[in-house]
Amino acid sequence: MFGLSASSIISRVITLVIALSFHEFAHAWSANAFGDDTPRLYGRLTLNPLAHLDPIGSLMLVVAGFGWAKPVPVNMYNLQRRSSSAPMWVAAAGPLSNLLLALLAAIPLRLGLVPFTFSSGLLPSMYSFLVTFIQINLLLMIFNLIPVSPLDGEKVAQYILPRSWVDFLDRIRPYGPIILMALLFVLPTIGIDIIGWIIRPVFNLFWNLLVA
Repeated sequence: MFGLSASSIISRVITLVIALSFHEFAHAWSANAFGDDTPRLYGRLTLNPLAHLDPIGSLMLVVAGFGWAKPVPVNMYNLQRRSSSAPMWVAAAGPLSNLLLALLAAIPLRLGLVPFTFSSGLLPSMYSFLVTFIQINLLLMIFNLIPVSPLDGEKVAQYILPRSWVDFLDRIRPYGPIILMALLFVLPTIGIDIIGWIIRPVFNLFWNLLVA
């Protein structure tokens, strides 16, 4: 598929199922913990991948290394009644779940428990799989924390940034998907890779902390 080896596709598919399911379950669990039962009523308080995966987003993750799942429905009114910070924690729960998965996968690599071998056939080696698993979870974490709607980072930024910045985010929210499409697909064609400039240094920092 688009030049990917069979072992790479297998690694990405398995990672997709685990990473996106945990990401969305973390949103649902945290919302439920803050008193909003909307995710539970919509059947999202589960680790069952069928409840979370989006067909196009899943395909993009396999092919391009990034993707998305179906957003978890949340009632902000229910959250804000419990705590003004609840929407921020519910939004942050998804990226934090990906960081946790990357951390857990890095442990056997840091401890030298996995042989340093690469895939040579249909199935990925454990080393290759763990490297892919860590990379994709870190990418999902960092990408989702970019403060542009509809990404999780916008709700996190709204809680921690000064009021003037929050007003700016409010104004551009309706254009968030268009901005993301331009950042991901249009600007890179003319050599302006803003997403890459944001993600690469943060990714390298976490990779060095977890694995190197």
